[in-house]
Amino acid sequence: MVDRLETGIDVLDRKLDGGLPPGCIVAYTAAPASQSELLLYELTAARGTLYLTTERSDTLVRHALEHSPSAVGSPTVRHVTSDSPLEETARFVDALPDGANLIIDTMDVLERTETDDYIAFLNDLKATINETGGIAVLHCLKRDTVPTNRPRTYHAADAVFDLETKLAGTELENHLTIPKFRSGGQPTEAIKLELIEEVAIDTSRDIA
Repeated sequence: MVDRLETGIDVLDRKLDGGLPPGCIVAYTAAPASQSELLLYELTAARGTLYLTTERSDTLVRHALEHSPSAVGSPTVRHVTSDSPLEETARFVDALPDGANLIIDTMDVLERTETDDYIAFLNDLKATINETGGIAVLHCLKRDTVPTNRPRTYHAADAVFDLETKLAGTELENHLTIPKFRSGGQPTEAIKLELIEEVAIDTSRDIA
């Protein structure tokens, strides 16, 4: 579709009728022990990307990108390190080029800030992504203790991608579901992925 931006991940683009609409914010949830970052890395191959890391250092993220077994781009990587993470992140976002991807990995640090400030940040983020016509992907880790503002992230997001990793017999299986997609054409079945060398659909057996 002409009004969609390709993610660069073929299986997702096929399921989403060509990709994501410009201005889309995605909340991407996954367990910390999964290989969820592999999907984030592949997103950088589609277009220019600002990659904000709140937990790992920028050096570690660049190293992971350089050694990723899948195709990646050359994102601008910045580490959010201040005691005012919302303000620092907002400054980075304000400089986002037109049509660029924004990845925030992870959202947990930001989601633990004061609620009113966080809601204002989300509203400003949405306005910026709409203006630049790009895509924002917010990496939300599933933890035993959920950050206070995680529900606000889900509510503000235009789409929610949920990655589940489980052991089936002797094999690890990864299933991506999309419980929320405001733009229509929402896939109703889980997408079984291989997260080994690159993000690809697993066609070895039927999708449950």
